[in-house]
Amino acid sequence: MKEKIAALKKSKNAIILAHYYTRPEVQEIADFVGDSLALSQKAATTDADIILFAGVHFMAETAKILNPTKKVLIPDLSAGCSLADSCPDEDFARFLEKYSGYTVLSYINCSARVKAMSDIIVTSGNALRIVNALPKDEKIVFAPDLNLGRYINEKTGRNMVLWDGACHVHDHICPADIEEAKRQHPDAVVIAHPECPKSVLALADVIGSTAAMLKDVAASDATEFIVVTEEGIMHELLKRNPDKKFYTVTPRSEHGDCVNCQYMKQNTLENICRALETEQPELLLDAALMDRARRPIEKMLSLS
Repeated sequence: MKEKIAALKKSKNAIILAHYYTRPEVQEIADFVGDSLALSQKAATTDADIILFAGVHFMAETAKILNPTKKVLIPDLSAGCSLADSCPDEDFARFLEKYSGYTVLSYINCSARVKAMSDIIVTSGNALRIVNALPKDEKIVFAPDLNLGRYINEKTGRNMVLWDGACHVHDHICPADIEEAKRQHPDAVVIAHPECPKSVLALADVIGSTAAMLKDVAASDATEFIVVTEEGIMHELLKRNPDKKFYTVTPRSEHGDCVNCQYMKQNTLENICRALETEQPELLLDAALMDRARRPIEKMLSLS
């Protein structure tokens, strides 16, 4: 299967982009693995004719917006995102009617239609820097992640208006899960993603995006870490730090295995191979929508 995928990529001048949360075997056959910011930057500069995005729907949309003339494939069109789905564009449009004159910052984990209503797109890796670069008195609406918005407000001293959205993977982790992990591994450093609830972040030693986690772990003298984000990142953490130990949290809520994003795991070697063979499913977007959504993304890339 891997050999067939490699041959198809070569014959079709295709590139595979994969997020850190996908399956280990998918990350291994990707040409580039990264977080949302790095993947956006890579998508904006690729010279491939075909971009296959092993991730979720909004990521493939972003790649298409930045490459309107290229063919963008997504192995499974139903691979959505609970965070993006928590901000329906029609509801968000009505919400924004109450905040005329506000600058709209939207987390990249949103639909193309929400991006088109935004002034600047941000990621968890660059949000603090971009918010700090705006005038102190600027009125801001932040969507869709409530937890990330609260974290940014606390770190910057802002009072952004926050949309009430969340990622099901991070939002269902609770303090008891962290406390139990710390009891089992008392010497481990707790690293958490800012999409987690405030009560969870209060128990973290380090808070950062997936890319920041990888950087911080590599620079740390610690040898054990409790990783509070989607479990897919464990593959890259272990790959880069074979001499260190990593533990996931085990959510004890009614939501079950919440550190596993079922949408990311819908990307498999089988459907990636099939997508390259058939060049389907292709991600298609209206040209006018892409033009509107591209401006805030390009604004982010110019500031990153």
